[in-house]
Amino acid sequence: MQSVDGLPDFPFTVEATDGGARAGLLETPHGTVRTPCFMPVGTKGTVKAILPERLRALGAQIVLANTYHLSLRPGSDAVRRLGGLHRFMQWDGPILTDSGGYQVFSLRDTARVDDGGVEFHSIYDGSKQLFTPERAMAEQAALGADFVMCFDQCPPGTANEAEVAEAVRRTTLWAERCKRAHQEREGTGTDGPQMLLGIVQGGVIPSLRSQSVEALLEIGFPGYAIGGLTVGEDRQAMLETTAFVTGLLPADRIRYFMGIGDPEGLLEVVGRGVDIFDCVLPTRTARMGTAFTPEGRLNLRNSAHALSNEPLEEGCPCTACSGFSRGAIRHFVMQKEILGLALLTEHNLTYLTRLMAAAREAIMEGRWDVFRSRVTAAW
Repeated sequence: MQSVDGLPDFPFTVEATDGGARAGLLETPHGTVRTPCFMPVGTKGTVKAILPERLRALGAQIVLANTYHLSLRPGSDAVRRLGGLHRFMQWDGPILTDSGGYQVFSLRDTARVDDGGVEFHSIYDGSKQLFTPERAMAEQAALGADFVMCFDQCPPGTANEAEVAEAVRRTTLWAERCKRAHQEREGTGTDGPQMLLGIVQGGVIPSLRSQSVEALLEIGFPGYAIGGLTVGEDRQAMLETTAFVTGLLPADRIRYFMGIGDPEGLLEVVGRGVDIFDCVLPTRTARMGTAFTPEGRLNLRNSAHALSNEPLEEGCPCTACSGFSRGAIRHFVMQKEILGLALLTEHNLTYLTRLMAAAREAIMEGRWDVFRSRVTAAW
């Protein structure tokens, strides 16, 4: 294990590049992650509607949990007393926890934000809560994930330039405090060493993104995330901003795009130099009766599938495609049977995991553009 200012820095190696896309290896105390890699989201300590053993079987490498929710229910200290997040979730692979910054974004209409932190009322019992950079670090240390995130301010896509500039200033201030708090714990948590990632803000304004990157590089982090995108901005502007930011970040550091999960979007950001990403989209759409397929989204609520004996996707190894017809799965979905949600959840995560594995192979073999064009044409 390497270090940045004496703090944990899990080794990351870029094995191959093809245009902007890259394939790498990220070595962690809980296993090696092959990138590009999609991270399923386990907001409250579980990826909804799927057992940890099925996640492992379908090839998931790293999962994400939510600091905001877990700090309030059951409480980070409770998770620590129950053995830490790996034991709590029954997941022996790497885990990333976000800092709670996105929840601050979602609660912005009722929260009070200043340089000290964010004051809000708990969605569970209405109690007054104050989240600060120091609390975000303490909560994540107690949870014990492998990767922890700086506390940041995420402005909405509709924010004006002055508001985005203020978010960049505050995110930088909070990043310094997060790193200091992390250093005081010597970069360790309940389950061992934790790698801290800084978060780049700046909306879709190049000068502010440059300012944010420059400030974070000066502070110094072992990895960097691109935040403040997919929050209501124009899609093309999001992609242009992604390419702009990755062009400013160190080539030897992991790059994390926060909050993207549609197959086309994933390939677009991979092509712009991103390594890891997360989103609730594949599991949320599964619970709405939608499957990801090579031909695009498949709405199982459509009556056209009622008597279909076809699998969701030919050749897919997931439980749904291995033994169930579209007609059966549609019935489960329409009757609100839990099995239907579980089957679609496993399928969508299997689809994205296989897609990223195929993307990695295409990058390694120098045929990225052909691969990306073929997949995105269907979507």
